[in-house]
Amino acid sequence: MGTHRILCAGLSALSLMAGAPAQAQPGSTSAEKIRRLDIMLMVTGLRCRTGDSDFRTDYGRFTTAHLGALNGAAAELRSDMARQFGAAGAERALDRLSVTMANSYGQGHPWLGCAELKQVVAGLADMRGPAVLEAAADQLLAPSGSRAQLAYARR
Repeated sequence: MGTHRILCAGLSALSLMAGAPAQAQPGSTSAEKIRRLDIMLMVTGLRCRTGDSDFRTDYGRFTTAHLGALNGAAAELRSDMARQFGAAGAERALDRLSVTMANSYGQGHPWLGCAELKQVVAGLADMRGPAVLEAAADQLLAPSGSRAQLAYARR
């Protein structure tokens, strides 16, 4: 219950949204959304490492807790790429997609700061299931101005 309050408090910062976030394209698969969420958290975690809101430890707990879902999403994307580009082109296409995703967060999350991301990651580390990750991706990667209230924070 305390984690849910932390998430809700941390996400009150959504009212301060600014900028246009990189997001999954309409029609993105669950696997792509989960991969984009993971990459966004990894990249922004590295950007936030020097301040009081370093959430690399929380990100480590997140990846440990969701390893099966994260690996499953990566495997599904790899399989999709193999169908589209053949076995030889699949790894290149997946690398290109991952780099594009990572580059879109090079300057940080468009509308959440390090403190808010730290609270979100800590909460996600305590939750389970790919559905939680997909819901988080839908809302954390949503366009600015959406006034999103994270559904999984109310569970």
